[in-house]
Amino acid sequence: MNETEKTLILAALKQKTVTLPDQTHVRALGQGTWRMGEESEKHEAEIEALRVGLDSGMELIDTAEMYGEGASEELIRDAIADRREEVFLVSKVYPHHAGGEALKKACSESLERLGTDYLDLYLLHWRGDIPLEETVEGLEALKQEGKIRRWGVSNFDVSDMKELLALPNGDQCAVNQVLYHLGSRGIEYELLPLLREHGIPVMAYCPLAEGGSLRDQLLNHPTVEELAETHGVEPAQILLAWAMREGDVIAIPKAGQAHHVEANGRAALLNLTEEELVALDQAFPAPTKKEPLDIV
Repeated sequence: MNETEKTLILAALKQKTVTLPDQTHVRALGQGTWRMGEESEKHEAEIEALRVGLDSGMELIDTAEMYGEGASEELIRDAIADRREEVFLVSKVYPHHAGGEALKKACSESLERLGTDYLDLYLLHWRGDIPLEETVEGLEALKQEGKIRRWGVSNFDVSDMKELLALPNGDQCAVNQVLYHLGSRGIEYELLPLLREHGIPVMAYCPLAEGGSLRDQLLNHPTVEELAETHGVEPAQILLAWAMREGDVIAIPKAGQAHHVEANGRAALLNLTEEELVALDQAFPAPTKKEPLDIV
């Protein structure tokens, strides 16, 4: 990627932002790190990939204590050591750590592995046995202590969100991170409208179906390939542009190599027309009834 292209992508991402409930603006294309940091021989390439993403304006980096049991967080520490102020840093807590002293300890350990004294966003990775009310209380306490700036959830379906929003401070939830891509649109029937009603954005993990069986079906689909040829881009860039089309979804594809990150960044330059979106709807129809939340 040359400097001109990098400048164009950065300018485009500055325009394509998602507004969090506290009015913070986050760029709509970030970086996921699932399964990164787990193989030492890939360490330098993965650090380069994260840094190239930051150079191109992909400020949000998402991780979790579960990813490599902290290995992903340690990789990110090495990548952002001298650039923390450039990063919107997100991590996630295990459900069995999501309450009381265990939550405090898990957060502190994530901060230590990441080499920082605060997280921009801390998510409950999925529902567990600890009562949601206890988790919310603990997350609010971490916010008051300055260890996290805001908190959210991940893999929450409609009933989970309704339960959360009915709790004291449940409306402080900043995002819901769920699996969402062109081949998995179940959230559009009920969950996405509920989140929009409350001004809570979606953070879309696996927007390229990285962890699913649909990847080849998506990238090789004739409609996707035709649109990619029309725009002179790769099929993956069509999928990312589709995910970001409404302005309230943050896509966080994982890319462990710099050239893949650069390819992802080019999606910011792409704006699909109404006719093209209709063609994709016909190829991959929106749901007509409630579907179970898709999870990888």
